[in-house]
Amino acid sequence: MAKPNKPAKTSKTDKTKSDKVSVTPAASPSAADSAPSIDIGISSGDRKKIAEGLSRFLADSYTLYLKTHNFHWNVTGPMFNALHVMFETQYTEQWTALDDIAERIRALGFNAPGSYAEFVKLSSISEEPGLTDSADWREMVRQLVVGNEAVCRTARKVLDQADDVDDAPTEDLLTQRLQTHEKYAWMLRSLLQ
Repeated sequence: MAKPNKPAKTSKTDKTKSDKVSVTPAASPSAADSAPSIDIGISSGDRKKIAEGLSRFLADSYTLYLKTHNFHWNVTGPMFNALHVMFETQYTEQWTALDDIAERIRALGFNAPGSYAEFVKLSSISEEPGLTDSADWREMVRQLVVGNEAVCRTARKVLDQADDVDDAPTEDLLTQRLQTHEKYAWMLRSLLQ
């Protein structure tokens, strides 16, 4: 969490992802009812970098949500009841978090991605159509472990960017999400041990 009066750090560059994320500023109203420009103590350029990172995080989170919900619907086998309930608990919590992530992007002054095409382009988690036709419950659980850990890695990258410019609300949001997804990964992994 950022500390008050902490001197601003220089921005780090993310050398792991070379493709650019394009975020668009929120639409401007007409001059007659124009709101003041955003001045929250974070430069426009830094807000844009954080919004781009949060857009990737939102895409990962949405893809994981959809995969978890899909597995909830389609899990079979001796672990059906336990996994059906566990997956429902997880996707329900994830759905609520999606709104918080998108609203943080908006608070930074940018539009949140909101289409499947955008999410596929931005997400580090691959979709696997038809998987539920062939996967057993163990493969579903394994994939959700991998997906939760991917969300954690993306969150950490954005957390570093937010920390660099003392963006405490983004740091808080990402810290909460990290705690949740690390716990989910641990709980799911325990089923496979």
